[in-house]
Formats: sequence, C-alpha cells, structure tokens
Amino acid sequence: MADQTRKVSLNRRQLLGATAVTGFTLAAGTATASVEGKPELTGKSVLITGCSSGFGNLGAILYAEMGAKVFATMRNLPRAEAAALAKAAEENDLDVTILELDVLSEESVNKAVAEAERLNGGALDVVINNAGIGTGAPVELQDLAMMQLLFDTNVMGYQRVARAALPKMRSKKSGLIVNVSSQLGRVMVPGMGLYSSTKFAVESMSEQMAYELVPHGVDVTIVQPGGFPTKIWENGNIYTAPMLERADPERKAAYQALVDGALRNGGGSADPKDVPRVIAGLITMAPGKRPLRLPVHPGPKPQVGINAVSSQTQVAMLGNSPFGPWVKDVNGRV
Repeated sequence: MADQTRKVSLNRRQLLGATAVTGFTLAAGTATASVEGKPELTGKSVLITGCSSGFGNLGAILYAEMGAKVFATMRNLPRAEAAALAKAAEENDLDVTILELDVLSEESVNKAVAEAERLNGGALDVVINNAGIGTGAPVELQDLAMMQLLFDTNVMGYQRVARAALPKMRSKKSGLIVNVSSQLGRVMVPGMGLYSSTKFAVESMSEQMAYELVPHGVDVTIVQPGGFPTKIWENGNIYTAPMLERADPERKAAYQALVDGALRNGGGSADPKDVPRVIAGLITMAPGKRPLRLPVHPGPKPQVGINAVSSQTQVAMLGNSPFGPWVKDVNGRV
C-alpha cells in the first residue's frame, strides 16, 4: 500500500506540468480559479445545462468568446433569460444556440441533445452538467416530495444528459463530461437540506463513470465549486418556503434555530466566472490527462484532503484488480 500511495502522490505532482498548457494551476488536487489569458476553444462544441443563470449562463458566453460552438440549454422556453442570452450572443457575434432542455424529462433531454448533435454534425466534444437546485432546513423536514425533486434534478438529471450524449461520444472515442458538484459533495453543513446528499451521489456516480469510460476515450471531471454568489440559494427559497409551510409544527419546533436560517441568499463575494474559467482550461487539456476532480474557490477548500485520501484508497483497493488500469489511469495516469 505504501508504494501505491507514493505513486498517486507523484502523479499529482506530474499534473503541475499542465499549468503551462492550460493556464490554470493544479496542486495537490486543487485548481486555482485563475486563467492566464483565454484558452483557445475554436472547433469545440459545448452543451451546457442550466444556462438561465449562474455558472451556466456565464459559461455560455465565456466559451463562445473563446471560439466554441455553444449549445446553451434551459427549461420553459420562451423566457426572459433566454432572450437576454440570445441578445448578448448576437451583439457580440457569438456562436450560441439556445435549446429547450428540462433535466426532469428524458424526452426533453434526448430531443435537445439530438438537435445539438445534428447542428454540430456529430458527437459533442463537451457536455457540462450544471443544472441544479438546493433547499434549506434540517433533513427531517425534507418531505419525500422535496427529496424526490432534489435527486431527480441534481442526480438523475445528470444521468439523463450523460446517457443521451455518450453513445456518439463513445463511437467517436473522444469527449468530455463535466459534472458540476460542490465542496458540499465531500463535506456537509447542518441545515442545508439534502443538497449535500445529492452532490455526494454526483461524486460517486461521476467517479464510477470516469473509470468505465477509460477504454472508450471519454474523460469525466467533477468540478467542486465553493461558495459563489449565484442564484442557487435564492432560487432554492422557492422550494424551501412552501416545504416549511406544509411541515409539521412539532418537527419545525424541534429545529427552530435551523428553521429560522433556512431561507438564505448570497453565496459570498468570489467571482462566479472563476468556475467557467477553470472549466475552459480543463477543456483545452489533452484527452486522457484531465484530473478527476477540480476544487474551485479562492478561499478554503476543505474537500482537498478527502479527495487525496479517496484517490489513494481507490488505487490501494483496486490497483491490482482487473479494474486496476482504469483506476490508476483516472487517479494518476500511471
């Protein structure tokens, strides 16, 4: 086990060599949120979910500015956010196509991905699973209807999109799936509903997928943002408030302090463009060299140690098994 641990550590250091090529820094499994200049994305096709706001909206413009052919998706078209994005793209002569995609509907997902592939003339180069929701309040107050919606959106939504795009990616033997998780996919905070639970599921699903896609030439990277000022918690209040209204009074009284803080806004003062900037750098990396996990935040990244131990444990457990080549590839390129 000591030898396997040493190898994982060494290959983390080898990842530092990617800095010059990608414009962002990898150190001990940590990505800083700075990109020197703009990576060149000309010729890349990128489909993004959840583009009405936040990382998805910012990323759609950023990747197109860098030369990518962008398929920006959101549900419930037509809507003001789509019109604003289309206007921004037109004014700046950007290649952005807006498609309707509801991650809760397999039919909607399949239709949108098929249309993007048709317009692209084949397999997509990059799929960014970004659409998600969150709620506040203790776990006991999350009724089953809310729990189902959270997992259906944040986990099954990612699976629906990946399943739609992967057949053509596998056939082409190339592609990149970026699943936006969170540092709360490795650690958790009381009173944050079941958001962490869904992101823990995203982490495990994505890592398993990364191993299984090694022989097919498709990379999977999990991006782990910290707190950023996007609309996810503001939008989450739309779900949290009625959930608290229908909750049993005795249950609420048992957690009064957490209930009082269940409705939240904000997300800190970090620049939310940091996340799409790091994803852009990731896209420019050579296939088969992209790291499994990228923490993104200018402040503390409490998940870094967990990521390192997880990587070492996977290699120690499966490194000499029939799955060893896949696991070693993903966790260190040995």
